[in-house]
Amino acid sequence: MEKEWTILIIEDDKYISNFICMSLKQEGYRYIKTSTGREAIGLCYANNPDVIILDLGLPDMDGIQVIEHIRSHSDKPIIVVSARQEESEKIRALDMGADDYVVKPFYMGELLARIRVAVRKLEKNPGVEMMESFEKDYLRIDFSKRSVYIDDREIHMTPIEYKLLALLVMNRGKVLTHNQILKKIWGYEEGADANNLRVFMATLRRKIEKDTTNPRFIITEVGVGYRFSEE
Repeated sequence: MEKEWTILIIEDDKYISNFICMSLKQEGYRYIKTSTGREAIGLCYANNPDVIILDLGLPDMDGIQVIEHIRSHSDKPIIVVSARQEESEKIRALDMGADDYVVKPFYMGELLARIRVAVRKLEKNPGVEMMESFEKDYLRIDFSKRSVYIDDREIHMTPIEYKLLALLVMNRGKVLTHNQILKKIWGYEEGADANNLRVFMATLRRKIEKDTTNPRFIITEVGVGYRFSEE
């Protein structure tokens, strides 16, 4: 029997909330909805939803605070759906722990696609245990040997390049902001800035991408960060 995935919708616009609910029901998802941040936090504790859809502009508290509360006890995917289009808002939400960001107005098909990505990641349980190996197209990574292969030919990786690639693969499909990557790889040590990160990403791409102008694996989210393609 297939698992019935539960989606928590945190949205104060009744029209949008009802539209999302109807679409989720048609797709076979179970849903819970609320219009306030405080109730949402309680519902997360009580129901442990599989995926959370969150508007940032809530009547009682900012959605960023909701992300912070949820992340204190849960790592379930959070998809922000917000009218805030500024890069700084997207980066802030992702840095606080959101997994994805959809700008209003949006197509329901796009949101459903993002939900399917989140569900696939839950099914695979990425990051719970370190994978022994990873293969995609012509790229293969042997985590036990810390080796990377292109078309079965081992390529040399510096320690930083390997750490960057492993981090992206273990979070594939998720946008990692510049700050998240810097913190994971360098710990914000002196000299670790966004310019250095771009240099390392460029050299990493040259080693694993056959066409760096049309990357297969490492996708740039302009002004925000990077993600490893799940397609």
